[in-house]
Amino acid sequence: MVDLDLLKDLSVAERILYVEEIWDSIAVDQKAVEITEAQRQELDQRLSDHEENPDAVFTWEEIKARIRSANG
Repeated sequence: MVDLDLLKDLSVAERILYVEEIWDSIAVDQKAVEITEAQRQELDQRLSDHEENPDAVFTWEEIKARIRSANG
C-alpha cells in the first residue's frame, strides 16, 4: 500500500506524474473496465453518428444555457 503522507511531500507536478502513471497502468489492463455488449454497441453507434456528422455538437455554453432554461 502507498503511504499517502509521503505523496504529500511531493510537488504538484510530481504528484500529477504519479497519477498519470497510475492511469496508464489501468489503461493497459483493458479488462479493468468491462462493458456489456449493449454498451459497446451504443458506443459504436455514437462514434459512427459523430463520424458521419462531426458538426452536430453543442458547445459547453449552449449546454449550460439549455439546462438553465429547462430548470428555469
